Amino acid sequence: MPTLAEQHCSACHGEAARLTPEQIDQLLPALPKWQIVERGGIMQLQRSFTFRNFAQALDFTNRVGELAESQGHHPAITTEWGKATVTWWTHKIRGLHHNDFIMAARTDEVVHANV
Repeated sequence: MPTLAEQHCSACHGEAARLTPEQIDQLLPALPKWQIVERGGIMQLQRSFTFRNFAQALDFTNRVGELAESQGHHPAITTEWGKATVTWWTHKIRGLHHNDFIMAARTDEVVHANV
């Protein structure tokens, strides 16, 4: 079975089902540095990345932005001096979809290519 990062995002429509807590529990071990957060009743997948300076954090932010744009799936990214926090969720369904886990895994690959 392909890793999350090797899987392809599927087109998601507003009627797509959110992941169940059981499905989330099955996927989360593949992303050990990510955590589930809830904001406004919406489950989201989040991780903070640290860097030596603002320029590296900004470069990472831009790379994640390019990845997001290529997939048509966009996270919230907060960029600070030496830190970037990435939060994935599927806006159309107001929760988590399998695509969010795929994109989180791909985000991890971006940080490894950035270091």
